[in-house]
Amino acid sequence: MPIQVLPPQLANQIAAGEVVERPASVVKELVENSLDAGATRIEIDIERGGAKRIRIRDNGSGIDKDELALALARHATSKIASLDDLETITSMGFRGEALASVSAVSRLTLTSRTAAQGEAWQAYAEGRDLAVTQKPAAHPVGTTVEVLDLFYNTPARRKFMRTEKTEFTHIDEVIRRIALARFDVTFILQHNGKTVRQYRAISQPGQHLRRLGALCGPAFVERALSVSWQHGDLAIHGWVADQSGGELPEMQYSYVNRRTMRDKLINHAIRQAYQEQLAGTQQPAFVLFLDVEPHQVDVNVHPAKHEVRFHQARLVHDFIYQAVMIVLQQSTPPGLAMGEEGPCAPENRLASGRNHFALPAASGQRPSVAAGAESGRQRGEISGDTGSSRQHSGGQERERSSGYAGGAGFKRKEGALYRQLMQTAPLPQGAQTAQRDIFAKRRPAEGGWSAADDAPLSADDAGHAGTSQVSGAHHGQSEKEVQLTLIPPEADPTGAASVKRDSGAAHVSVGESVVGNPHTFGRVLTLVPPCYALVESAGSLALLSLQVAERCLTERQLTPGSETLSAQPLLIPLRMTLRNAEVAALKRHQPLLQEMGIALQAHLHQAILNAVPLPLRQQNLQNLIPDLLGYLEGETSVTHHQVAVWLARRLQHESVAWSHSRAIQLLAEVERLCPQWVKAPPDGLLVTLNFEAAIKALNHD
Repeated sequence: MPIQVLPPQLANQIAAGEVVERPASVVKELVENSLDAGATRIEIDIERGGAKRIRIRDNGSGIDKDELALALARHATSKIASLDDLETITSMGFRGEALASVSAVSRLTLTSRTAAQGEAWQAYAEGRDLAVTQKPAAHPVGTTVEVLDLFYNTPARRKFMRTEKTEFTHIDEVIRRIALARFDVTFILQHNGKTVRQYRAISQPGQHLRRLGALCGPAFVERALSVSWQHGDLAIHGWVADQSGGELPEMQYSYVNRRTMRDKLINHAIRQAYQEQLAGTQQPAFVLFLDVEPHQVDVNVHPAKHEVRFHQARLVHDFIYQAVMIVLQQSTPPGLAMGEEGPCAPENRLASGRNHFALPAASGQRPSVAAGAESGRQRGEISGDTGSSRQHSGGQERERSSGYAGGAGFKRKEGALYRQLMQTAPLPQGAQTAQRDIFAKRRPAEGGWSAADDAPLSADDAGHAGTSQVSGAHHGQSEKEVQLTLIPPEADPTGAASVKRDSGAAHVSVGESVVGNPHTFGRVLTLVPPCYALVESAGSLALLSLQVAERCLTERQLTPGSETLSAQPLLIPLRMTLRNAEVAALKRHQPLLQEMGIALQAHLHQAILNAVPLPLRQQNLQNLIPDLLGYLEGETSVTHHQVAVWLARRLQHESVAWSHSRAIQLLAEVERLCPQWVKAPPDGLLVTLNFEAAIKALNHD
C-alpha cells in the first residue's frame, strides 16, 4: 500500500480515539473549554451515563458568529498563535482538537452568543460529515454544547462502554477534580433530570473548608492540614490529611497550574513525605496545588494532558517532599508511639518533663516491662482511667532496633502502662538539687560540639530513684491513687522492670535506662519571638535559642561516629560543572565526603552527585555542593567535625514560624543525641534568667 495522506474524516476519528475515551473524557474537555471562556457557572446535564446525551451550559464569553463553524474544525483554537505561546501555556486547552474529535463520533450542537451580539447562533455537525450548518437561536450570553448518541457511528467503541452507573461515576469524579481547583466557579451536575451535585462558588477564604468538605467529605476536613510553601518561582498550597489517626478513603488530587494531574514524580514525592505515617495498606490523602513558572513545565506530552514534564524535576520533587514533610512533622506530636488510640497522654519528652528514655541502656538492650512470672512472663497494664492493674500472659517479644531504648514493652496492651511511666513526676530531693546545680553552674562550652563530648554521663548523673503518684477516676467514681515506686537499678540486677499489684499500689522496678535523667533543659513554658524558648527546671528559668540548638544538632548529625553516615539516594542524580581547583579538592577529600554520606563522583570537569546525608536532603544542592568544594579547596587537611561545623552554619533554613510542639521535638532530639550539651551548653545556646532584681523592685513591703 503506498503512502498517502489520510482523509479528514478518518483523521478526525483517529484523533477522537486519543481524546475521547469515554463520556467522562467529553465532559472534561468541554468543561475545561468553559473555564477558559471565563465562566463562573457551569451546568452539566447527563442522560444514561452520557451515552444518550451530554449537555454543558456556561455563562462564559461565548463564540462569535463568524467563528462558530471554525470552532468545530480540527486544530482551530484561540488559546495559542505561536511557538512562544505553546511554551507558556496557562489555559486548560490549547490543541483545538476537542470539538472536532467529539463531533466525529457523535451528533454535536454548538449554541453560543457573545455580549456584543444581539442574538445567538447555533452550529450542528454529525459524525463523518464535515459540513456544518448554522442558524439563529435563542440563548443568553455564553455557550451550550450538546453531544447526542456518543459513539453511534463506531459500534466497536460503544461496545466497550460500561454500565450507566459506572460511566456516571467517572463523570462525577471528573467534576469533583475540576471543582477542587476552581472554588470560584459554581458547578451543577444533573443525571437523568435529577440534580446530583451542586458545588456553589465561594468568594471568601474562610469558606474554603466548607467547599472542601462538600467535595472530599467531613472525614478529610477534620484531619486536613493546611500546606502553604513558596521558594522562588515554585509555590505549593492545599491540604494533606494526617493519617496517624487511622485510614481515610482514597483521596489523592494533585494539580499543576490548576490543571489536574496524575504525575509519577509528584506522587512519589508525596508518598516519600508520608513514609513515616503510613502503615500497611494505608494511602496518602491530599489535595495539593503546585504553581510553576509556565516556562519550567511542558504540558504538551499527553493527549489527555494528564502528565507533564518538569525542566527541573529534582528541584520540584524535593520542594514538594519538603513542604509536605514539614507540615506532617509539625502536626505529629513527637515521642514514643504507643500504637493505641485514646486520649492524649502527657508528652514523653524531656522538654515536657522527665524522659525515662534519655540515656541508652548500659547493657545495650531496650528496657522491658513485665508483671510477675507465671509459666512465662506476665505483662501488667495500668489503666489511666481507673487506676487498676490488669495482667496478661504472653511470651517476651523483641522489636527491631531504632536508635533509642525501648524493647519488648512497646505493644498495644502495654501502652497504658507506659503512658503512666512517662507522666511528669516530681523528682526525688537529690535529683531536684542536682537540676538546680546544673542551672546555677551552667557555663558555655568553647567551640561547640566535638567528638570527645560523646563520652557518657557519669554514674552520679545517670538518674535517681523516686516515687510518683498517678491518679485516675472512673466515670465519676472517687479518684483513686496508684503509687509507682521506682526502684534503683541495684535492686533489680536483671535490668528489667516488673509490675505487681499489692493492695492498690503498683510497684515498678526500672532499669538504669528507664530512670529519668535529671540533666534536662526542662519544660518548655512558652515561645519568645522570633526563635527562643522559655524553659523551666526545678524552679529556675532560662532562655534557649532554638536556632542555635537546631544548628548544633545538625552539626552533630553530620559528624560520623564509628560508622559512615547513611547516604540518602537522590531521585535524579545532580550533574554540575566544576573548576579545576574544585575538581582537585574533590579528589583530595573524596574519602572524607564519602564517610559523611556525600556520594560525589568527578569526571573531567563535571561531577555527579548521587546521594547526600539526611540533613542535606532538603537543601539547594546545586549551590551548596560547589560552595562546599570551594571551602575544601583552601584546606589541605580537614576533619569531619570541621566540615560538619561549616555545613551547619552554611545551611539555609527556610523562615518557618516556631511552634510549641516543634520546639519540644527539637529539644528532645538534642537531649537524646547530645546529653553533654545539657551540662555544658555551647556558646549562645542557653542563658539563665535572674529575676531577683525584678522581684525586689516589685516588693514594696
